[in-house]
Amino acid sequence: MTDKPSNPPVGTPRRRGMWAAFPDPEQVPTEPTTLPTISPVVLRLHLDGADRVIDLSELPCPQLARRFAELVRITVLDKPNLAWHTVGQDMMAIRKFLRFVAVAEPENVTTFDVGNLEPGHLDGFEQALIATYGQGHRKPRTAVAVIVRLLRLEFDRCPEAFDPEFGERLRYSARQHYPPSERPLDAYPPKVFEAIKNAALADVRGIQRRIQAGEALAGAGLDPEIAGWGRVENALWHIDRRGPLTMAFLRPLAGKRLGNGRALNAQLYLTRADVCALLVALICLTGMEPECAKRLRADCLSSPARGFVTINYVKRRARSARTKSMRISDGGALHHPGALVRLAQRLTARARAHSGSTDLWVDHGDRGLRETFPPGGQGTWQHLHAWQVRCGITKLTDSDGKPVRLDLRRLRKSYKSQQYLKATGVLSDFAHGHTTEVAARHYADIPTHDELHDQAVEDGLVDALEVTLPPPVVLDDDGARLDEGQQTLTVGEVDAALTRERDVFLASCRDFTDSPFGVRGKPCPVALWGCFECANAVFTTRHLPQVLTFLDFLERQREEYSGQEWTVRFGLAWDRIVHGIRAKFRDGQVATAQAVAEAGGARLLLPPEFWSHA
Repeated sequence: MTDKPSNPPVGTPRRRGMWAAFPDPEQVPTEPTTLPTISPVVLRLHLDGADRVIDLSELPCPQLARRFAELVRITVLDKPNLAWHTVGQDMMAIRKFLRFVAVAEPENVTTFDVGNLEPGHLDGFEQALIATYGQGHRKPRTAVAVIVRLLRLEFDRCPEAFDPEFGERLRYSARQHYPPSERPLDAYPPKVFEAIKNAALADVRGIQRRIQAGEALAGAGLDPEIAGWGRVENALWHIDRRGPLTMAFLRPLAGKRLGNGRALNAQLYLTRADVCALLVALICLTGMEPECAKRLRADCLSSPARGFVTINYVKRRARSARTKSMRISDGGALHHPGALVRLAQRLTARARAHSGSTDLWVDHGDRGLRETFPPGGQGTWQHLHAWQVRCGITKLTDSDGKPVRLDLRRLRKSYKSQQYLKATGVLSDFAHGHTTEVAARHYADIPTHDELHDQAVEDGLVDALEVTLPPPVVLDDDGARLDEGQQTLTVGEVDAALTRERDVFLASCRDFTDSPFGVRGKPCPVALWGCFECANAVFTTRHLPQVLTFLDFLERQREEYSGQEWTVRFGLAWDRIVHGIRAKFRDGQVATAQAVAEAGGARLLLPPEFWSHA
């Protein structure tokens, strides 16, 4: 290396520049190793009418996180109507999976990508969730299904990036067998549903009276900036024309005896509790899905005609067929859902004029007007809970004996249950807005209808039995037919029935060797009460004491068997006696036969020939 001279020689012309010294090659330091840098994993989406930001930068496995973020973005682009809540649920599953992979692969966290995934990662993730939530919980199944669904999307885009064995694993979601889901949510008992509906409608009438009274006061007021804030009418005049009073507006007016700002605003604008009462009433009257009722537009009504009007709404879960409508009754009373919606439009018109909102539900808070159910916003469960406590709903008893808890979904189920009963089980008349399969599974097959369905099955079996098994043949003392059967009896068969010529245990048999239960030419093989089901049997007043004695025997057997076993053994015979034989005789004939039976005792269960040879 050459040293720099301190001063140039005298007379040497000066040059531009500086003296420089260059190091020898061995003195040049080695270049530092380039560290892998990954930019922050931030996903920006537009969902539910608002911009959303999802930050995955703090999660482990950054390359895998970036891949999942891209897959979520593609999913949202393919389904622009996807709800923010749904995407949030998917992101929870992704975060859990990334943390699990980081624990399973601690040495490869920074470089781990989809190509490093193995079937054991999905299976281990599922087992870890089962250990957390417990066996049979639905969380492990749904979380694994989210991961598999997104990875299938990536596999379709780039199958060569995956291990072949892992590609085979993506053919199914969860490895563990999960029991079928429980039956759908049950409806409220009818009395509870009516109580909730009546309480909501009573509240709506009170809201209407309150706002109309406030409007009358506002009409009598003056500008408070000129006439003063001391009168309620002047404050309402201001609220009517310039919007509700906010906390920021009220602070400078603290010394002007203005009163409670929330109470003043409530005289002209709905509160969130008011909207809850209106929402409950609307669902009770229409059976609309709660999420659809919350997102109604102000212009949701159309085509009024002949006492009906169409209400239009959006069902986001229906994807391509999300635009829905239903025809509802219209009139001048609140029990018509069309009138209820028109009243809601009237009560919120002032709020929409000041806020510019197009939603039906607009209320006021401490900061001014707001949409009651903003996209992606929190629910109003605390207001619903306060409303049901105030109206005494929690004092009612549910079908399980516990206090009633208000659930908007169950209100819809209760409305659907009423429609199902009105449709008498005809699914094509009942399945409005659903396929018949969905209507049957979610709204017809609920615990409330169990008794109805059991009765329908029983009635159907009885009808089928009546078609295949003719009614018993019953003759009066003169041989006249008392039954409605279509069988014809010859004169000889009638004479034999009125005498003892062809008597068997409990009836007179038309042909003992031609039993429908046995082989032609051989004696009847059935037990003695088989006569009640036999087309050959003929019953007269002479057989009535034996029949009534046997009926008494059947009644005593109820104490020996369970209800189901007794029905299997003796149910048909009991029904044939009570409805097919005893009911055909006059009351006097039955009373006489009963007296004879009580005198004869159990001996009447066998024919007289038996006792003559005993």
